[in-house]
Amino acid sequence: MQTESTIITNTNESYQSQWLRSLMRHRELIFAGLGGLFLFIGFILDRQEVSTAAVLFFILSYGVGGYYKAKEGLYDLLNNTRLNAEILMILAAVGAASIGYWEEGAILIFIFSISGALETYTMQKSEKDLSSLISLAPDTATIITTDGDHKTIPLDDVAIGDRVLVRPNERIPVDSVVLQGHSTVDESTLTGEAVPVEKIEGSELFNGTLNNSSSLTVEVTRRNEDSLFQKMITLVQQAKTERPETQRWIEKIEGPYVITVLIITALMLIIPYTVFGWPFTDTFYRAMVLLVVASPCAIVASVMPAMLSAISTGARNGVLMKGGVFMEQLSKADVIAFDKTGTITEGAPKVTHFLTHDQESRVLDIVSAIEKQSNHPLAEAIVSYCDRHVPKGKEKVELNNVEDVTGFGVKASVNGDAWYVGSLSYMKRMDVAKQDDQWMSTITAWQKEGNTIVCVAKNHELAGVFAIKDQLRKGVKETLETLHKNGIRTVMITGDQEQTAKAIAQEAGVSEWFSESLPEEKVRKVEKLKESYTSVIMVGDGVNDAPALAKADIGIAMGSGTDVAIDTADLVLMKNDLSRINLSVNLSKRMNRVIIQNLIFSVSVILILISANFFQSLTLPMGVIGHEVSTILVILNGLRLLKP
Repeated sequence: MQTESTIITNTNESYQSQWLRSLMRHRELIFAGLGGLFLFIGFILDRQEVSTAAVLFFILSYGVGGYYKAKEGLYDLLNNTRLNAEILMILAAVGAASIGYWEEGAILIFIFSISGALETYTMQKSEKDLSSLISLAPDTATIITTDGDHKTIPLDDVAIGDRVLVRPNERIPVDSVVLQGHSTVDESTLTGEAVPVEKIEGSELFNGTLNNSSSLTVEVTRRNEDSLFQKMITLVQQAKTERPETQRWIEKIEGPYVITVLIITALMLIIPYTVFGWPFTDTFYRAMVLLVVASPCAIVASVMPAMLSAISTGARNGVLMKGGVFMEQLSKADVIAFDKTGTITEGAPKVTHFLTHDQESRVLDIVSAIEKQSNHPLAEAIVSYCDRHVPKGKEKVELNNVEDVTGFGVKASVNGDAWYVGSLSYMKRMDVAKQDDQWMSTITAWQKEGNTIVCVAKNHELAGVFAIKDQLRKGVKETLETLHKNGIRTVMITGDQEQTAKAIAQEAGVSEWFSESLPEEKVRKVEKLKESYTSVIMVGDGVNDAPALAKADIGIAMGSGTDVAIDTADLVLMKNDLSRINLSVNLSKRMNRVIIQNLIFSVSVILILISANFFQSLTLPMGVIGHEVSTILVILNGLRLLKP
């Protein structure tokens, strides 16, 4: 009975906690609503000619409704010694009250506070996306001890090399590799792709993704703070604090603009009264209306809601940006340079052709055994091909005198025969004879297709030839075609030989390519492009791409890239999908269009309202409505970018 009571108590406390959090999250809107309620009561009392009580409720409306905006404005003034739009609103409301226009001042405060609450909601919606993301990360992991026991420990205590148990429907707590088990994993938190990914022994797993069907035993490969998921969160947090150039310009001129408005308002208090003979009350009233309608609220709100909405949309679609400045610059790009391996291509070479005049299964069996001793990047592709084409159940090949000749290939002895597997230059070095011209004509044709050639020799006689090629990423051609249609030139910069680079470049459809480029040469190529183009984007995934990524106006890293590339880049493609570059560029163009629309609209409204006030055809409530509605419309226009 005690236990049940405790559960009920804990549940009630949980509901109360959620309720309090909800209140705190919407406190600005609640205060604005209370201000509106006091305004309404004051309005009713004023119509009933209960003047003193009406003024009291108007004062309450001032204090409650205007609390947060007044606090924000005064804090900025006192701590940053910068005049702002909030100060203009305070002065206008107090000025209206000082000449008996309590109701108009309260209306000003109410509409201004509602507008501010909507702007805060926009910011919070963007922050909510981040909070939801952070909440997906587990804070504990179930490790498997050396005794085979299961122990739950804090994530920060998990070390590289620890074995961790991940049960069905649990979030993967750490970046890791599968040791045992077979399951599917939902990686949509990282990639935006809803289709589950099959995971078997040796598959890579990422922190924050969801294990679906079966238990997995995994080995930790990165500490929690270094995980891809944590890097993703850091990128989003960083993006929200980085302001684009347009926003920095607006913030820079806001202070001088407000001073100018105050000076014009002071002149408005003097000139109509002394020169045109206006009554002082009318003159003062017009000056207060000017303070309201000339306030730059809509101008200030033209950029940040649009930028945050664009960044949130990008993040939901697998594109992470390190700041609004890069989102703004993307639309200016007129050339994009790509690394080849792991960027334009998958970075996983495959055997495309194999030729032998000997018994094929026997040659493949021996080559598989030899290549398993090699650490060359192409060896894995050869072993995979051999194992797929060699009948199961064959007796094991006995190797002797295995030697890995760095930069050339591998040699070994099999039943007294000398076998060599390696490049054409290795074959020349080992004095391997050509059997006939068919070998060389075939090799030449394969090389023109962009294949890398690996030869097999037995006792100095050519026994077989492999053609190996890295495959284009899915959708690369379509992506490059779209970029070209949008007027963006594409360039490929690679360390590969000219023949291979040319074949891949022509297959992918890039405008231009540079081959045999070392990391420092990639940097020089990017510098050269910057001399000829307005804005240069570099896309890469490896350590050797990092200097070029840093040198470009905007660096883009593949999500599967090295930590160095991701840390250096300004934008990360979490899905390794190059088509997201088109999405990002289009999103940037849309954002800049929305910002320009907002600025033109807000400035136009200010000029129209100022003109109407000068001709005495604008009341303070109508000025407030015109001013604040323009601010709300600007914010809502920015929120349209939440849709991709």
